[in-house]
Amino acid sequence: MRPLELLAPAKNLACGMAAIDHGADAVYIGAQRFGARAAAGNSVVDISELCRYAHQFGAKVYVTVNTIVYDAEIEDTRQLLSQLAQAQVDAILVQDMALLTLNPSLTLHASTQTDNRTARKVAWLRSLGFARVVLARELSIAEIEQIHREVPDVELEAFVHGALCVSYSGLCYASQACFGRSANRGECAQFCRMQFDLVDAEGRIIEHQRHLLSLKDMNQSDNLERLARAGVTSFKIEGRLKDEAYVKNVTARYSQLLNDLIARHPGEYCRSSRGRVELSFTPNLQKTFNRGYTTYFADGRMPDIASFDTPKALGEYVGYVKELRGHSFNVAGTAVFANGDGLCFLNADRRLEGFRVNRVEGNRIFPLSLPSSLRPGTRLYRNNDQQFERALSRPTARRKLPISMSLSAVSDGFQLTIVQEEADAQASASIQCQHQEAQSPQRDNIIRQLTKLGDTPFECSSVRLPADFSYFIPSSQLALLRRQAVQALIDSSASPHPSASKRQASVAPCPLPQDYSETFLYNISNSLSRRFYEQQGLRQADSAYELHRPAGPVPLMQCRHCLRYALGYCVKHGGRTPQWREPLCLQLSDGRRFRLQFDCRHCQMNVFLETGD
Repeated sequence: MRPLELLAPAKNLACGMAAIDHGADAVYIGAQRFGARAAAGNSVVDISELCRYAHQFGAKVYVTVNTIVYDAEIEDTRQLLSQLAQAQVDAILVQDMALLTLNPSLTLHASTQTDNRTARKVAWLRSLGFARVVLARELSIAEIEQIHREVPDVELEAFVHGALCVSYSGLCYASQACFGRSANRGECAQFCRMQFDLVDAEGRIIEHQRHLLSLKDMNQSDNLERLARAGVTSFKIEGRLKDEAYVKNVTARYSQLLNDLIARHPGEYCRSSRGRVELSFTPNLQKTFNRGYTTYFADGRMPDIASFDTPKALGEYVGYVKELRGHSFNVAGTAVFANGDGLCFLNADRRLEGFRVNRVEGNRIFPLSLPSSLRPGTRLYRNNDQQFERALSRPTARRKLPISMSLSAVSDGFQLTIVQEEADAQASASIQCQHQEAQSPQRDNIIRQLTKLGDTPFECSSVRLPADFSYFIPSSQLALLRRQAVQALIDSSASPHPSASKRQASVAPCPLPQDYSETFLYNISNSLSRRFYEQQGLRQADSAYELHRPAGPVPLMQCRHCLRYALGYCVKHGGRTPQWREPLCLQLSDGRRFRLQFDCRHCQMNVFLETGD
C-alpha cells in the first residue's frame, strides 16, 4: 500500500500540535531564521517538543530553511542545521543549494522556491539526493502525472489548499524591487495583492484600480484521488501565518477526505501516520479565511481564478438583502446568524465593505452601523462566524492510539505488556510485589486502574489476564506499573522515522537544466552556492537579484496567470481580438509602471519594471 501524507502548516508549537491532533500526518514549521515566512519563526526548543509530540503518532516534522543565504550567514545556518538534527526533525525544506553540504545527516526536501515544474528539474534534484520535491502550484494534474511517470523514485509534494502566489515561486522579485523586501528571504510585501490600473501603449486605462494580480485561494478538496493517482505522496496545506482555528478546520476537513479516499481503496492507500481522531465540531472550508476558491490549473487553463475586486476574505455566501427597513434589513437565505458575526459585500463600485452584526431577530439583521451603500439584492458573505470561531477556540479533537494490555505474574512481582498494533510496537514494565491471594474478585478493579490513560496518547481496547489470575495488587502499584509501561512505549515511538536520519542514496547524475536566459534567476547568494553551480556546469552566473540588480529590463515575475486570458482577450483560447495597443502596463497609484510581456509560446505572462529601467 502507498502511504498518503496530509501536511499541515505550523505557525508555532501550538498550531503544530493542533494540526497533529486534527489529523495531520506531518507538519512544516519555520525556525528562528532562514524560513520563507520571516514572521513565523520558532525556537529549536519548541521544534524539538513538536517532534516529540508528532513522533508518538508516527507523524513527521519538516523545518523550512528555504531562503537564500548570504556568505555572512553560512556559519549560523550550519549551526542551525546541527541543532535541528539534534532535535530529530524528519527533513528540512531547502532553496539555497549551499545547504547541501552543511549537514549531510539531514533529509532534504526541495522547496517549491526552487521552481519545480518539469521532469528534468525533478530528476536533477533527485540526483542531488533530495528525497522529495515540492511541485510548483501552477502544474496541472496531467503534468504532475507526467513528472511521476518520468521520475518515479522521488516523493512528490503538491499544494492542495490555501493562498496562491501569482509568480512561479522563487522567481518573484517585485517585492525586492519595489520595497527592498525579498520574497526569497521570507519578507514578501505582497505586491501581487495591490491595486493597479491596466494601461495600454497609448495611455488608455483598460481597467482602473483593480487587484489584477491577486488570485483566489486554492481548494483541491475534490481532486485528492486524482492527485494520488497522478503520483502525489504529500498533500500540502498552505498557511504558516494562519492561526490555530484555520489549522484545526482545514486540517480536519482534508484528513476526513483522505480517510474517505482510503476507505474506497483500502488495498491501495493508507495514512502515513497512526491514530484515530475524534472531532467535536464539523469542519467547513467555507468558514475559514478564503478569497473565493479555485482549482487553479488542475485541469489546465481555466477562467475565474483571480480575485480582481479584493484581496481580502469574502467568506461564505449567506444570502442576499431582501428588504431594508430603518436601521435593519432581512436576508433571503437559509443561513443562521449570531450577534458579532462579520458580514461583507461588494458595493456598486466593486469595493469590499464590511460590518458587524449587533443583534439578530430571525433573518432580520441589526448592524452596529448600517452601511449606506447596502441595497436590496446585494449578495452577502460572512467572513467571521462567531459560533464557529467560539467552537474552534475550545478543545476540538482527540487523537488516540489503540493499544492492548496483558498482565501476568512473574517470579518476584508482576509484568505489564502493552502492544500498539498499528505501529507493530510493544513495551513492558515490571514491579516487585508480593503475591497475595485476593479475598474477593479483583478483575474489574485491575482493568479500571490499568486503563486510566488520562492525557496520554493511548486508549485501551482490551486487557488480558490469565484465566487463573487471583492475586491482589494495590491500586497504587497498578498505577505505577501502568505509568512505567506507557512511558516505555512513548519513548520507543519518540525517535524519527528511520529514513529521516540519512540522505537519499545517490543515483546517476543528471545535468543541470539550464532553462533560464537570465542567470540571476538561479538566486546565487553565497560562495558555496556559486561553487555548486560552477560544478554543475553553470559558468559566469550573475549573483542573486538581492545582491546585484541586473542592468536593463528583467522579469520581476513569471506568471501562468495571464491578464489577456482573464479579461477574455486570448485569441489562442478563443477570446476576443483586443482593441488596445501593446505593450500593456500595470500602473500603481504612485505612477510606477510594470510592463507586461505575453509569452504565448510558453503560455506565460512576464512582468517587467518599466520606471527606472
